[in-house]
Amino acid sequence: MSTFLLEIGLEEMPAHLVTSSEAQLIERTKAFLAEHRLSVGEIKPFSTPRRLAFQLVDVALESESLSEEKRGPAINRAKDEQGGWSKAAQGFARGQGATPEDFEEREGYVWLTKHTPGEAAATILAKIGDEVVSQMKFTTYMKWANNSFLYVRPIRWLVALLDEAIVDFSILEVSTGRFTRGHRFLSHEHVEISHANRYVDTLKAAYVLVDAEGRKSEIRRQLEMIATQNHWLLQLDVDAAQNLLEEVNNIVEWPTAFSGSFDQKYLEVPDAVLMTSMREHQRFFYVTDQSGALLPNFLSVRNGNAENLSNVIAGNEKVLVARLEDAEFFYHEDQQKTIADSMAKVKKLVFHEKIGTVYEHMQRVGKLAADLAASLNFDDSKKADLARASEIYKFDLMTGMVGEFDELQGIMGEHYAKLFGENAAVAVAIKEHYMPTSAHGDVATTDVGAVLAIADKLDAIITFFSANLMPTGSNDPYGLRRAATGIVRTLENKKWHVALKPVLDVFVTNTGEVTQNADLTAVLAFIFDRVRKIALDRGIRQDIVSAGTALVGSTDVVYIADRTQVLAKHADDVNFREVIESLTRVSRLAVKQISHDLVDENLFENDAESKLYAASKAIDLQDVEGQGGEAVYQALAALQMPIANYFDETMVNVDNQTIKNNRYAQLNLIHRLAVGLGDLSNIVIK
Repeated sequence: MSTFLLEIGLEEMPAHLVTSSEAQLIERTKAFLAEHRLSVGEIKPFSTPRRLAFQLVDVALESESLSEEKRGPAINRAKDEQGGWSKAAQGFARGQGATPEDFEEREGYVWLTKHTPGEAAATILAKIGDEVVSQMKFTTYMKWANNSFLYVRPIRWLVALLDEAIVDFSILEVSTGRFTRGHRFLSHEHVEISHANRYVDTLKAAYVLVDAEGRKSEIRRQLEMIATQNHWLLQLDVDAAQNLLEEVNNIVEWPTAFSGSFDQKYLEVPDAVLMTSMREHQRFFYVTDQSGALLPNFLSVRNGNAENLSNVIAGNEKVLVARLEDAEFFYHEDQQKTIADSMAKVKKLVFHEKIGTVYEHMQRVGKLAADLAASLNFDDSKKADLARASEIYKFDLMTGMVGEFDELQGIMGEHYAKLFGENAAVAVAIKEHYMPTSAHGDVATTDVGAVLAIADKLDAIITFFSANLMPTGSNDPYGLRRAATGIVRTLENKKWHVALKPVLDVFVTNTGEVTQNADLTAVLAFIFDRVRKIALDRGIRQDIVSAGTALVGSTDVVYIADRTQVLAKHADDVNFREVIESLTRVSRLAVKQISHDLVDENLFENDAESKLYAASKAIDLQDVEGQGGEAVYQALAALQMPIANYFDETMVNVDNQTIKNNRYAQLNLIHRLAVGLGDLSNIVIK
């Protein structure tokens, strides 16, 4: 068994693309190996800002041979009247690289056994440049020199070794070899790799840690060691810190952690400002004391060794202080103004040139939020808080702090609102209306904040759709998919059952020209598409998602999401197959003759008809849906045996038209109940 090494040497990649590019390279390589039937024991991925690489361990000497039987034309078509081979037979043989003499005749057809011998591993791996490396896709591309070829960053070197031997291929003018490059400042320009299995050690000697997970663990170890030595608390497992750790890991090849400090006077500025400045602008990790109070210290990571580290610390401190000076200035300046001062400026702030101002957006949101609050039976106190929050929730956009640190919108709104005397519910809602800020970020938890968040996102989707500014393909410049995801997740988190269509019908009717062109059917389909996407992200089977999110009679997002999860929950039940087959059998018949006639019990001819009608008549779908998807499933599952007995004893399509119509009325009654779980015919029964 051999070891194969591939390294793609690049100019520095953007940090956010390194991990995903490494994962893509591995997935494409797995597909490549499967296609060429070349077995390996293990694939070890590697990445740094300047390289994407992997080792294939225990590579087979050659690919597996393959024998396939191919069926050709029927014998009566394969031969002419004289018994010779027809053109059809000869064409089939040519297509398989054989001759008619290789045919076998059996089962009324001609057959060919096609044998594909194994191919040497080196020959296969030489194709990896064209079939894997050149085929990679990225969200950001660069073009260099006069080449039309695009890649995430220019390719500067390639290493491809099968044990000690170079596997030859080229991409543009770059040919494979055995020379890599070490750390840009700590090592020689060219570093020779003598054997594919010495890759990691060779680069470590050249001050490069190529194992991304190992490098991340080393960064974590160094940071925690410094924090422990100083009796600081370092929170590395919260989402923001994990994201920063991932980013830092993807901008260094030889990490050396260090600590720095800043003047304690800056602690008068809100913690959120200091943490944002350190994390987002300087890639610093903040620390607290044992009680959780922010300290005037930070941790960071250098891409290099400890030589002259004091100069590095001083330089980082100087840059941070400049940022903190700005923050301190804007913080004090903002407090010299009022919310009303900022709102006067918001009235002139453009939301979108085709839609209007931010202030007009806020006014619409206030109306929609009030309607949602009424449908959710908010008390007068919550309604008053919601009304006030709706009036001012964008005021912080006009503060100096948010102008300088736009990541703090909402966060500073909450802080300033409290300083200016607004109550806690209003202040928190100002922060929460932005939530979630990412696909998997936290959602608003307070009732007032959640309604404001939903209303703000709904107005954005409706007005942008009305202005014909919908997302196309992967292009979503206004973040409408994220907004729709936020609506779904917030409603789910609050377990709020709201029929969106009637609420939005009223909203569009009462908000004038800016929403009049909105296609609410398209808007609701767009939101329910996010229900499907969220369900798939949670690992629910594609067929069950298709079933649960189809035939959306109710526009209650929470109910549709719930019934999808209920179907997934019961998919492994011993009787799931029988339940779904019974209900889909009824539905397939019912749609052949749609009927809304009342069922006449006097026309029943057997006991099974009576029992099925009694069981189905007892289900009030609207009432059961109000109890949730589980209640709907249990009610319909209870019909399985009555349905089975019904079909055992009853012929639907009888000659007597009156009885036949009555039976179709009965089937349609059950079908209307079954769609309470969606389109069950989409479920693949296993």
